[in-house]
Amino acid sequence: MAPGNSSIEVDQIVDRRRLRRKLAFWRGLAALVIVGGLVALAAWWSDGLLPRSAPHVARLTIGGLIRNERERLELIDDIGKSGAKAVIVAIDSPGGTVAGSEALYGALRRLSEKKPVVAVVEGMAASGAYIAALGTDHIVAPRNALVGSIGVLFQYPNVTELLKTVGVEVEEIKSSPLKAAPNGFTPTSPEARAAVASLVSDSYDWFKGLVGERRMIAGDKLASAADGRVFTAHQALPLNLVDEIGDERTARAWLAREKGVPESLTIRDWKTKRVGDEFGWLRGATSAVLGGLGLGSVSRLVLDMADGTAQARLDGLLALWHPRAGD
Repeated sequence: MAPGNSSIEVDQIVDRRRLRRKLAFWRGLAALVIVGGLVALAAWWSDGLLPRSAPHVARLTIGGLIRNERERLELIDDIGKSGAKAVIVAIDSPGGTVAGSEALYGALRRLSEKKPVVAVVEGMAASGAYIAALGTDHIVAPRNALVGSIGVLFQYPNVTELLKTVGVEVEEIKSSPLKAAPNGFTPTSPEARAAVASLVSDSYDWFKGLVGERRMIAGDKLASAADGRVFTAHQALPLNLVDEIGDERTARAWLAREKGVPESLTIRDWKTKRVGDEFGWLRGATSAVLGGLGLGSVSRLVLDMADGTAQARLDGLLALWHPRAGD
């Protein structure tokens, strides 16, 4: 064989080996991408590495302001269809709208017909958040957690005197005296005040009746529990507003003791795709204080920024606790 041909063959062999190495590299990379994609798809399908159909204890977090959120209600329905043997509802919220809290209560009651449900107050379960807790079978709270604030609020700023100072007068033409009343731009008439008071009273009667029914208290005891105050869990225990002082471990022990749910079962977090459920009550309280000061637009901005959406609104009657400015 001629020396020139030998040199060509060696070069061809070296090129083939390089080509094989490149092909092996790209095939390996493609395999990793495929495997990674399958793992990501599985995680997305099950919201984690533990499939929804596998036996587990579901943890649902209720934090921030409660509104009528279809996504959360659908999530609760999905938990009912899953392999969860029990549900822990972790609550840290000052409440929210009465309608949203009622919807959440109803969803948790339906869930409790399928699986044992226990509430664990992680910091606060006030007003509408306490309505949600009433939807569970058992309420556990740390000694110094805040619960209660059983009441309904309709609050609005009246800037009539401020408008007079700056020389602004708001004129309106409406179909009847109680249309869009009260509005904050004119003095509130006795008729408008009475109309709003009737709404508050009606919702409060419903809330108070729900507490009496679910917590089996009545008379003076119910009157003391439902006077609008918040209580520490230590104070709430003799009023029967909570069942036990403790934390999630206490809840797991109760599930094992009373419902036969093994404490060895893995806890799986169930979350909506909305950011903010797990951030607790702080953003809600901040927004509520701003709203109480008449800074409604700033309050809405706080909610919008926290939720990443321009749709966050709190309209209607509120079951919400927040400390008054200056208290």
